[in-house]
Amino acid sequence: MPHAHRSRHLSARPGGGRRRARRRWNAAVAGLAVVTVAALGAAPAEALAPAEAGGPPAVPAAALSPGTATPSSSTTASGPDLPDVPTVPHQSVAMDDFYTPPAPLPDGADGEVVRWREEPRRLSARNYLVMYHSTNATGQDVPVTGRVLVPTTPWRGEGPRPIVSVASGTRGVGDTCAPSRWLDYERPFIEPMLLKGWAVVVTDYEGLGTPGMHTYVVGQSEGRAVIDMVRAATNLPATGLAAGGKVAFSGYSQGGGGAMWAGELQPAYAPELDLVGIAAGGVPADLTEVAEGLDGQVGFGFLLLAAYGLDAAYPELDLHSYLNERGRQTYEDEQDACVDVTLGHAFQDIGMFTTTNPLHEAAWQARLDENRLGANPPDVPVRLYHGTLDEIVAPGQARTLRDEYCAAGADVQWEWHLGEHVSTMVTGAPGVVAFLDGRFRERPFLAHC
Repeated sequence: MPHAHRSRHLSARPGGGRRRARRRWNAAVAGLAVVTVAALGAAPAEALAPAEAGGPPAVPAAALSPGTATPSSSTTASGPDLPDVPTVPHQSVAMDDFYTPPAPLPDGADGEVVRWREEPRRLSARNYLVMYHSTNATGQDVPVTGRVLVPTTPWRGEGPRPIVSVASGTRGVGDTCAPSRWLDYERPFIEPMLLKGWAVVVTDYEGLGTPGMHTYVVGQSEGRAVIDMVRAATNLPATGLAAGGKVAFSGYSQGGGGAMWAGELQPAYAPELDLVGIAAGGVPADLTEVAEGLDGQVGFGFLLLAAYGLDAAYPELDLHSYLNERGRQTYEDEQDACVDVTLGHAFQDIGMFTTTNPLHEAAWQARLDENRLGANPPDVPVRLYHGTLDEIVAPGQARTLRDEYCAAGADVQWEWHLGEHVSTMVTGAPGVVAFLDGRFRERPFLAHC
């Protein structure tokens, strides 16, 4: 998460042709990033995955728990006679109440399924929407939603079909932005995994889809949601996925942090999983250092989202008490914001929204420290990669994470990519699939430490 060393106002900063040129370049990069995300997110399903002959499968009645809505989220909302309902960004997909958990939430172990339903096929896979139990950053039982994708391609390796738990990159903090609710920009990177015969599970994280604010970039919550998504998939008999098979975690940007947090937490939190590898790129390992690189820069909007996320995870931080009038209005306006809101905050700084910088306060620093990666290096092979020109997630702190893991004896592959944040997500994808394939097939692993 973002932290700022000091309050800075753009108008007070000296100019200079070189700096202005760099800002124009950064703004162009940010615009490209948002356009790319929006274009991929808005792509129709048929463009990415041909429809099955005969239409979508029927939804089994047994898949709906009492009180669960019919699967209207998979039907197209169009025409003048439809009710006035919220819609998914860039699409006309009506929302339903699947995401509203039972009240009270029934007791359940981490990964136990609360409700589920099968939906029309996505990509080359059977598609299940699930709500499951997880544990948040303060130890509370919370409902989390996500998707399970089981490919039609058979697994031809040894043992049960492997599972990749993909931790999603930034979608925003609004419920309509949840990965399970819209056709997201990571679909092109998931399809190669399905074609290998691996099942893919994708969590929505805490508060993204379900009630409450999303705990954006809070690793103590995200890591458990990533792990429990695997448990939920194997706890649901309809998926045909067996417990005890090989598991890997993968993610980029926010998802890189989620995947690495799952890896650090897994030995104590889910020792029964046969974890064989973790692939993580653009990792925000040290939220304080990431914040210093965002304040006043092109990616400042991500700092705001992260402040919202920390406040949601730890209510005692009381973000509202630090906000000025503009900050309070922005916070209210962005309760349902998706990732494209960040473009409107380019080159702003934290002093424009606060009376006192909360990130300098001891309580905030303590929570930031709790969510710093590196204390518990995974004992499975790790692939880390980062863009040399990353303007969103500071490269230096990612290199520090690599050095700390190596010093602790972890097996780490490290790869620099000549590119900024979005392009590195693309160029790093083939290496991720090759790495995971090697882990599932127990091939030799070359560490760079």
